[in-house]
Amino acid sequence: MAPRLRLRPRLRLRHALSAVLITLACLLTPCGTLAAWAAYALSDTGRYVDAMAPLAADPRVRDAVADTVRDGVFSHIDPGPAPGATRLFVHDAARSFTRTEAFRAGWDAANRTVHDAVVRALRRPPRADDHRPVTVDLAPVTARVRHQLVRDHVPFAHRIPVHPTPVTVLGAAEADRLRRGYHALDVAAVWLPFAAVACAVTGIAVAARRRRAVTAAGLGTALGGALLALAVAVGRRLTLAELPGTVHGPAAGAVYDALTATLRTAAWLLVALGLTVALVSWLTGRVRRRTPAVPAPGTPGELSDRSPRL
Repeated sequence: MAPRLRLRPRLRLRHALSAVLITLACLLTPCGTLAAWAAYALSDTGRYVDAMAPLAADPRVRDAVADTVRDGVFSHIDPGPAPGATRLFVHDAARSFTRTEAFRAGWDAANRTVHDAVVRALRRPPRADDHRPVTVDLAPVTARVRHQLVRDHVPFAHRIPVHPTPVTVLGAAEADRLRRGYHALDVAAVWLPFAAVACAVTGIAVAARRRRAVTAAGLGTALGGALLALAVAVGRRLTLAELPGTVHGPAAGAVYDALTATLRTAAWLLVALGLTVALVSWLTGRVRRRTPAVPAPGTPGELSDRSPRL
């Protein structure tokens, strides 16, 4: 009786420690997935350009580009006696340009140039005297568009001037804040997934009932993936709601969806993986409970069965 009483505190301690570790692992899993996505998928220029490339054919993005070009042109010219007709003509011309191969080439070149400049600025170690904005020169983009127009035999395309066109992408204060956050995110992307796996394995190892611990870990992982997918959806709504009035809302939504496509896929993979692990663990337990125990050779039951009947 006394040894059984001494075992109860140990079992309670193992249950409590296992529950804490598995809960911590389930919380760290979506956080680690988010950090890894931001540090590796979002900050990779090639993947970013590949994700943004299909948007060149998106009608919402084309409308936003046509509106921006129209407003930019009218800020530098006099519309004349018929401003409505002139605005419609400029908008139609800009919209027609967005259907050309030159626009797609310029779209990819602009995204690559801007993303590469931002990533290089964020990866630079922070310094006390470094308070400069992030700027890019769009002259290579103009040269790429002119080259494509010349290949398409557009009249006077070779006369398009290519001059240095510096554009500020991030202000100095915003760049400093993002740089500090990027370095913290880079560290979290390595250690959070490792910590999640370590907590899950340790929690299952110390559990008194390991099959139940595996089932709980699977269900927790699925719940974490569902919460991550919900966070992506809520983040989209909040991001679009806080956009300034000058930003084209549908185009911004298309960009958000393109950038978070990998994160949404990862979230649903966590849901599928967690539910699969939990289901397999639960079914394994059910099968073992229903399987009748086979007596070992030489047991009293077997000897009695083999004894001659009178």
